[in-house]
Amino acid sequence: MRGGRTQAATPVTMGIIAVTVAIHVMQYVMPGVWDDLVRQLGMWNRGVEAGEWWRMLTVVAVHANLMHIAFNMLALYSLGPQIERELGGVRLGALYVAAAAGGSAFAYLLGSPDDFGVGASGAIFGLFGVWLASAFRRRNTRYGRYLLGQLGGILAINAAIPLFVRSVSWQAHLGGLIAGFLIGQVWTRVRGKNAYTWHLASAAVMTLAALSLAFI
Repeated sequence: MRGGRTQAATPVTMGIIAVTVAIHVMQYVMPGVWDDLVRQLGMWNRGVEAGEWWRMLTVVAVHANLMHIAFNMLALYSLGPQIERELGGVRLGALYVAAAAGGSAFAYLLGSPDDFGVGASGAIFGLFGVWLASAFRRRNTRYGRYLLGQLGGILAINAAIPLFVRSVSWQAHLGGLIAGFLIGQVWTRVRGKNAYTWHLASAAVMTLAALSLAFI
């Protein structure tokens, strides 16, 4: 990943934000429909155990409250556009899905059977993970050290939040971060004419590996 800004459009980032916000607005205008969506889309470990694998992905669509969605969408707005401008919307979307699956996998493996969670935190931390991989690869440069410092501070703050807010899933944060970091290692190392294929393949493998937990 490179620094700098451009004015290029970022339809995937903006689309994810728009859809997520629209679903959340239903909480206030159609609370009955929203309650049903939460029950059907939230990350429920017993549901996943019963084969409802889609929950590991659809969890990103629903959020608990205004602060929850505001934090996640602000983070997406801050981190997503640069990735999309540099690598394209397809790869950003693939990363978002893979990190969501990775976060849900950790929530499933490290949580209790009755745990139920909502939110895009796992996917958001996947974006942090890709940036962290890029910064780590450039750790011997001034920009790399600067980026590591910035990300380190942000991650430290977020790592502390679950200590004070019990509803926050540290498992999803950790799983998304690791998934994003591993994908980022591939994305920062693989260049050339076949890079696009390898980048998408790495995200697909991560997604499938995480989802496979629902069938074990």
